[in-house]
Amino acid sequence: MFTSCQTATKQTQTTPTTPTTSANEIPGRKWWKEAVVYQIYPRSFKDSNGDGIGDLRGIIEKLDYIKSLGVDVVWLNPIYSSPNDDNGYDVSDYRNIMKDFGTMADFDELIKGLHDRKIKLVMDIVVNHSSDEHEWFKSARSSRESPYRDYYYWWNAEKGKPPTRYSLFDAKHDAWKFDEKTNSYYLHIFSEKQPDLNWSNPKLRQEVYDIMKFWAEKGTDGFRLDAFQFVAKDPNFPPFPEGTELSLMNYSMGEHIHDYLKEMNKEVFSKYDVFSVAEGAGRNMQDAHDLVDEDRNELSMAYAFEPADLGKFGGYKLTEMKKVFSKWDKEFAEKGWLSIFLANHDKARLVSVWGNDKPEFRDYSSKMLSTFLLTMRGTPYYYNGDELAMTNGGFEKMEEFRDKPLFNMYEFEKSKGGDLTKFLERAKFEARDNSRTPFQWSAADNAGFSTAKPWIKIAPNYKEINAEAQEKDQNSPLNYFRKLTKLRKENPVLVYGKYTLLDEASESVYAYTRELNGKKWLILLNFTDKEATANTGLDVSKAKVLLGNYAESSKDGKLKPYEAVVFELN
Repeated sequence: MFTSCQTATKQTQTTPTTPTTSANEIPGRKWWKEAVVYQIYPRSFKDSNGDGIGDLRGIIEKLDYIKSLGVDVVWLNPIYSSPNDDNGYDVSDYRNIMKDFGTMADFDELIKGLHDRKIKLVMDIVVNHSSDEHEWFKSARSSRESPYRDYYYWWNAEKGKPPTRYSLFDAKHDAWKFDEKTNSYYLHIFSEKQPDLNWSNPKLRQEVYDIMKFWAEKGTDGFRLDAFQFVAKDPNFPPFPEGTELSLMNYSMGEHIHDYLKEMNKEVFSKYDVFSVAEGAGRNMQDAHDLVDEDRNELSMAYAFEPADLGKFGGYKLTEMKKVFSKWDKEFAEKGWLSIFLANHDKARLVSVWGNDKPEFRDYSSKMLSTFLLTMRGTPYYYNGDELAMTNGGFEKMEEFRDKPLFNMYEFEKSKGGDLTKFLERAKFEARDNSRTPFQWSAADNAGFSTAKPWIKIAPNYKEINAEAQEKDQNSPLNYFRKLTKLRKENPVLVYGKYTLLDEASESVYAYTRELNGKKWLILLNFTDKEATANTGLDVSKAKVLLGNYAESSKDGKLKPYEAVVFELN
């Protein structure tokens, strides 16, 4: 049974201070800037009917738990009808619910339950591509004369071999799939069961806006646009520069993408009190600003991958992490707005990648990482289960994984004679299935997630790491996370305050201040398993400790392993 020195001590915690700034003293306030977004992966959250698959009624059962976290927004991964080739990111009916997840009546009950608890809902909109089982595509591939033919990208075979286009998920990385019935190829930059939608077709764009309006009318409060930076493709398919053909970024931020977003904003966003965020923030800072600056009337915020992509097999350098996060903060200090995240459904677990999931350090490093995410400027996106310090899934062999793209990558590696042992070791660490294992509700069978065998394996440490046990422990990562959301919600300095990096060269400590309207806070984070010294030049001996992840917070600059401290300096 897991034990740690943390559970044997009592954490020092002062009551979060009351808000020090009134609404009219902060320009540009928006509810979505002040929100904490909690991402739920429905298939793995809670199974209500004993089929081993999480569902909407399972989420409904846990609404009070979600409310207790202090979060303001729930982002749901796709719940639409889908053959599930890519875990719901292959949609066959945008106005219906996947049978695995329940019914539209369940959805209506869910959104009412969230709104009754003053929690907003964000939907994942997947419109770079559809499923090949969508009625549009079934018609499009039936005949070259189909009215839906131009909803997708085609290359007629009599023109010869199509220009090279890269697919991330295809076993051969070939984005063209030959379709015998019409003697032509269709484009799929992801799975062959995910044909790309042709955004240069105004009829297709109007279909998408009508779908978004459908969900907005149901009460949806925001939209996350999946893979949207790739939608604007040239239907003439000119050759890419030699040597760059095999890069997904060739599709990024194509011509007319801003025209499409302005049109979407006019048609949808401007008519509802919703926020919008696209997966990805373009190729550079100018792209990001062009997407989100308020006067452009496109998106609400940027969701940049550069910071989170630093966490990978082989580790990361804290100095590089500080450099990248500080760069993005500086660029958006005066204009635009950012998302802050380190983990999601496409990444491995937060504590395993960015912290230390060994039992003696797991809780401390988890709390330290949560402190970072909720004390930075920007809207924090927090992935379900990370509040418990859930770890990577403990996969031991390829057969235990479920992610089809991973198997395609494995076959590609195999075909070129690659090192399959190294591939497996890397997958154990960074495969996205690590974050998709079932939520660990209790030490009961199947972690309390289901009465049946789950669709994917449960992490073997669920008897040690689960919500039921952490509810009873005031020092648990779960209860620490609740303190953090309360602290952030009650103190606008953590939302809007100026960010200043300190001790930039330290390879152990991430230190920064947040300042707003005369208030100055200091955050110290030790990212290592050894004692480290914070050289900030600030005297904290008389500072007020607002939150810390140890029983006694360090006030001499010497931080214990994975220690996190939030100080009020004045």
